[in-house]
Amino acid sequence: MKLRLATYNLHKCRGITGPHDPLRNLAAIRAVDPDAIALQEVDFRFGARPEALPRALIERETGLVPVDLTGTTQSSLGWHGQTILMRPDLAREVRVRRLPLPGLEPRGAVAAMLPEITMVAVHLGLTRSARRAQLARLAMQSARLGAEPTVLTGDFNEWADAKGLEALAGFQLISPGPSWPALRPQLRYDRFALSPQLEVLDQGVEAGEDARRASDHLPVWVDVEVG
Repeated sequence: MKLRLATYNLHKCRGITGPHDPLRNLAAIRAVDPDAIALQEVDFRFGARPEALPRALIERETGLVPVDLTGTTQSSLGWHGQTILMRPDLAREVRVRRLPLPGLEPRGAVAAMLPEITMVAVHLGLTRSARRAQLARLAMQSARLGAEPTVLTGDFNEWADAKGLEALAGFQLISPGPSWPALRPQLRYDRFALSPQLEVLDQGVEAGEDARRASDHLPVWVDVEVG
């Protein structure tokens, strides 16, 4: 089984400086053409945290659907601003779990469990101590989700390759390329951590015009084979 997995911080669909324009973000996702994509900042931050990415547009513009997830509020698309989009045939057989994470600011991960692979979407904290604690919790929880191959992916908020990621020692760490800031990317915030059963076939950063203007992050992707 071969899959293209991706991750993308939408920046609430506001682009670098605004205005709110989710069609740009959806065009960037369409350019990646993923089988499944982890999304961060899909909701506005305050009040009822309504969806910044309108769910009514997703399937029409990308062919993907959100996993069946109870959002932060009734008007939210995601939980703690995160969701996962998948091909409809994959979404029909997925099981979803919400994974609370430690830290002073509210954070959580979303686990989408398919028969062949588990994808865990993350948006880690702003301090390295919080990120270390969150990754340690995720490494422990991912081992409890089942024996399937696992991918942790999202905005790790970590610019260093040698620090802060110690809890992922048993994973393959993949950083497809600089993804932030989108107009002149320099830092590798957006990453993948893959269990050893997965073979990496290809990887990349979507840096087309839509992606460079749609968010302060660029989407990144990896092609894997589940063996």
